Amino acid sequence: MGYYLTSLKRYICKKQSVVTSILALMVLALSGPSYAAKISNPVAVFAALDKITAVITTIEVPIDKTVKFGTLNVTPRVCYTRPPTEPPRTTAFVEVNDVRIDGAEKRIFTGWMFASSPGLHGVEHPVYDVWLTNCKTSSGPASTLKEKKSP
Repeated sequence: MGYYLTSLKRYICKKQSVVTSILALMVLALSGPSYAAKISNPVAVFAALDKITAVITTIEVPIDKTVKFGTLNVTPRVCYTRPPTEPPRTTAFVEVNDVRIDGAEKRIFTGWMFASSPGLHGVEHPVYDVWLTNCKTSSGPASTLKEKKSP
Protein backbone atom coordinates (compact mmCIF):
# COMPACT_ATOMS: atom_id res chain seq x y z
CA MET A 1 0.00 0.00 0.00
CA GLY A 2 2.88 2.41 0.77
CA TYR A 3 4.29 1.93 -2.70
CA TYR A 4 0.99 2.90 -4.35
CA LEU A 5 0.64 5.99 -2.19
CA THR A 6 4.16 7.18 -3.08
CA SER A 7 3.47 6.58 -6.79
CA LEU A 8 0.19 8.47 -6.53
CA LYS A 9 1.93 11.44 -4.84
CA ARG A 10 4.55 11.55 -7.59
CA TYR A 11 1.85 11.43 -10.26
CA ILE A 12 -0.11 14.30 -8.65
CA CYS A 13 3.06 16.44 -8.29
CA LYS A 14 3.92 15.94 -11.98
CA LYS A 15 0.38 16.85 -13.05
CA GLN A 16 0.41 19.98 -10.84
CA SER A 17 3.69 21.18 -12.34
CA VAL A 18 2.36 20.62 -15.87
CA VAL A 19 -0.85 22.51 -15.07
CA THR A 20 1.13 25.33 -13.45
CA SER A 21 3.39 25.59 -16.51
CA ILE A 22 0.40 25.67 -18.86
CA LEU A 23 -1.28 28.39 -16.79
CA ALA A 24 1.91 30.47 -16.76
CA LEU A 25 2.21 30.21 -20.55
CA MET A 26 -1.43 31.20 -20.99
CA VAL A 27 -0.97 34.30 -18.81
CA LEU A 28 2.10 35.32 -20.83
CA ALA A 29 0.29 34.78 -24.12
CA LEU A 30 -2.79 36.75 -23.07
CA SER A 31 -0.89 39.68 -21.58
CA GLY A 32 0.35 40.79 -25.03
CA PRO A 33 3.55 42.64 -25.79
CA SER A 34 5.00 44.84 -23.11
CA TYR A 35 6.42 48.18 -24.14
CA ALA A 36 9.04 50.23 -22.40
CA ALA A 37 8.03 53.44 -20.71
CA LYS A 38 7.57 56.43 -22.96
CA ILE A 39 10.22 59.15 -22.97
CA SER A 40 9.10 62.72 -22.33
CA ASN A 41 10.99 65.19 -24.54
CA PRO A 42 11.48 68.95 -24.03
CA VAL A 43 11.01 69.95 -27.69
CA ALA A 44 8.35 69.08 -30.29
CA VAL A 45 9.22 69.31 -33.99
CA PHE A 46 6.50 70.18 -36.50
CA ALA A 47 6.30 70.64 -40.24
CA ALA A 48 4.15 73.53 -41.36
CA LEU A 49 2.91 74.24 -44.86
CA ASP A 50 1.95 77.67 -46.13
CA LYS A 51 -0.47 76.79 -48.94
CA ILE A 52 -0.22 80.24 -50.55
CA THR A 53 3.57 80.24 -51.01
CA ALA A 54 4.02 76.43 -51.05
CA VAL A 55 6.77 76.72 -48.44
CA ILE A 56 7.25 73.96 -45.86
CA THR A 57 8.73 75.17 -42.58
CA THR A 58 10.22 73.10 -39.77
CA ILE A 59 9.15 74.43 -36.38
CA GLU A 60 10.89 73.41 -33.15
CA VAL A 61 8.83 74.38 -30.12
CA PRO A 62 9.76 73.83 -26.46
CA ILE A 63 7.03 72.22 -24.38
CA ASP A 64 4.51 74.74 -22.96
CA LYS A 65 5.88 77.54 -25.17
CA THR A 66 3.99 79.10 -28.07
CA VAL A 67 5.36 79.74 -31.55
CA LYS A 68 3.54 81.81 -34.15
CA PHE A 69 3.31 80.44 -37.70
CA GLY A 70 1.35 82.78 -39.95
CA THR A 71 -1.87 83.42 -38.07
CA LEU A 72 -1.52 80.23 -36.01
CA ASN A 73 -0.18 79.94 -32.47
CA VAL A 74 1.18 76.41 -31.88
CA THR A 75 1.66 75.21 -28.27
CA PRO A 76 2.78 71.63 -27.51
CA ARG A 77 1.99 70.41 -24.00
CA VAL A 78 3.85 67.06 -24.08
CA CYS A 79 5.92 65.18 -26.63
CA TYR A 80 6.56 61.46 -26.15
CA THR A 81 8.82 58.99 -27.93
CA ARG A 82 9.81 55.38 -27.25
CA PRO A 83 13.31 53.97 -26.72
CA PRO A 84 15.20 53.02 -29.91
CA THR A 85 14.63 49.32 -29.16
CA GLU A 86 10.83 49.75 -29.37
CA PRO A 87 8.61 50.43 -32.39
CA PRO A 88 8.57 54.20 -33.11
CA ARG A 89 5.59 55.95 -31.56
CA THR A 90 6.06 59.69 -31.49
CA THR A 91 3.07 61.54 -30.06
CA ALA A 92 2.38 65.05 -28.82
CA PHE A 93 -0.55 66.80 -27.22
CA VAL A 94 -0.94 70.12 -29.03
CA GLU A 95 -3.11 73.22 -28.87
CA VAL A 96 -3.42 75.44 -31.96
CA ASN A 97 -5.15 78.82 -32.00
CA ASP A 98 -5.98 80.94 -35.04
CA VAL A 99 -5.49 84.69 -34.43
CA ARG A 100 -8.24 86.69 -36.14
CA ILE A 101 -7.89 90.17 -37.66
CA ASP A 102 -9.39 91.78 -34.54
CA GLY A 103 -6.80 90.02 -32.35
CA ALA A 104 -9.20 87.45 -30.91
CA GLU A 105 -7.95 83.87 -30.80
CA LYS A 106 -10.07 80.91 -31.82
CA ARG A 107 -9.02 77.38 -30.84
CA ILE A 108 -8.97 75.29 -34.02
CA PHE A 109 -7.21 72.19 -32.70
CA THR A 110 -6.70 70.52 -29.33
CA GLY A 111 -5.57 66.94 -29.21
CA TRP A 112 -2.97 64.30 -29.88
CA MET A 113 -0.83 64.31 -33.00
CA PHE A 114 0.93 61.18 -34.20
CA ALA A 115 4.10 61.45 -36.28
CA SER A 116 3.41 58.06 -37.87
CA SER A 117 0.10 59.25 -39.35
CA PRO A 118 0.24 63.01 -40.03
CA GLY A 119 -2.93 63.03 -42.12
CA LEU A 120 -4.97 61.53 -39.32
CA HIS A 121 -4.51 64.19 -36.64
CA GLY A 122 -2.89 67.23 -38.23
CA VAL A 123 -4.12 70.80 -38.32
CA GLU A 124 -5.87 71.60 -41.58
CA HIS A 125 -6.50 75.29 -42.01
CA PRO A 126 -7.57 77.10 -45.22
CA VAL A 127 -4.08 78.63 -45.49
CA TYR A 128 -1.83 76.50 -43.25
CA ASP A 129 -1.27 72.84 -42.40
CA VAL A 130 0.72 71.78 -39.31
CA TRP A 131 1.71 68.23 -38.34
CA LEU A 132 4.07 66.55 -35.87
CA THR A 133 7.27 65.08 -37.29
CA ASN A 134 9.44 64.32 -34.26
CA CYS A 135 10.43 65.10 -30.68
CA LYS A 136 13.87 66.22 -29.60
CA THR A 137 15.69 65.52 -26.36
CA SER A 138 17.82 68.65 -26.51
CA SER A 139 16.66 72.14 -27.22
CA GLY A 140 18.47 74.79 -29.17
CA PRO A 141 17.14 78.36 -29.30
CA ALA A 142 13.74 79.11 -27.77
CA SER A 143 12.03 78.51 -31.11
CA THR A 144 13.41 77.75 -34.53
CA LEU A 145 11.78 78.25 -37.91
CA LYS A 146 13.58 76.69 -40.87
CA GLU A 147 12.07 77.27 -44.28
CA LYS A 148 12.56 75.17 -47.37
CA LYS A 149 10.86 75.40 -50.73
CA SER A 150 8.58 72.59 -51.80
CA PRO A 151 9.61 70.79 -55.00
